[in-house]
Amino acid sequence: MYRLSFVALFLLISFSCADQPAGTSAARSPETPSGAEKEGKKVILFFGDSITAGYGLEPEEGYTALLQRRLDSLGMPYKVVNAGVSGETSAGGLARIDWILKQPVDIFVLELGANDGLRGIEPATTKKNLDSIFQKVRAAYPNAKLILAGMKVPPSMGSRYAAAFEQTFAEVAASHRATLIPFLLEGVGGEPELNQKDGIHPNAEGAKRVAETVWNYLDLR
Repeated sequence: MYRLSFVALFLLISFSCADQPAGTSAARSPETPSGAEKEGKKVILFFGDSITAGYGLEPEEGYTALLQRRLDSLGMPYKVVNAGVSGETSAGGLARIDWILKQPVDIFVLELGANDGLRGIEPATTKKNLDSIFQKVRAAYPNAKLILAGMKVPPSMGSRYAAAFEQTFAEVAASHRATLIPFLLEGVGGEPELNQKDGIHPNAEGAKRVAETVWNYLDLR
């Protein structure tokens, strides 16, 4: 059973304003060369909402920045691209994915759906949108590795809806042979000491936990 602060987490993920605070990382324009190809690096693209965008954190504190730092420290040839947008839904992600895919992608990490859950959107609709996003990625980059970050809804949404919502991620991952992260905020959601002062978004320490969770599923070789 999640703590009440975890319910609040989903509330702000859904209704946080589009204007991100200073220090929040965001996707570069795909029209601008990343330099990754020239550097001989593979691209890991994170496509998500405020958790991926690093809401309320300095650029170096977000989980994607922490992953880049770890990759660099290990001398691994990967370039992390943060394509997170606060408040994003699966439908919003589907609407902008073509633009994002103008850049190279070797590993695609999809982190969307939490906002759908809070708004009570039918899991079938969320599934269709996530399916379509993966289909577009696969069409553009057939050899790209796909990873899906699972999320959960608070108990207030009802056990039947919660079960269907969680199952959506498992089904989408299975149908696309994607690696599934069962719960992106494992060990962070609802833990006051790992969230910002609002008790909602992960703080710097919480972001470290998220980065560790993601790292364990990247399976880079």
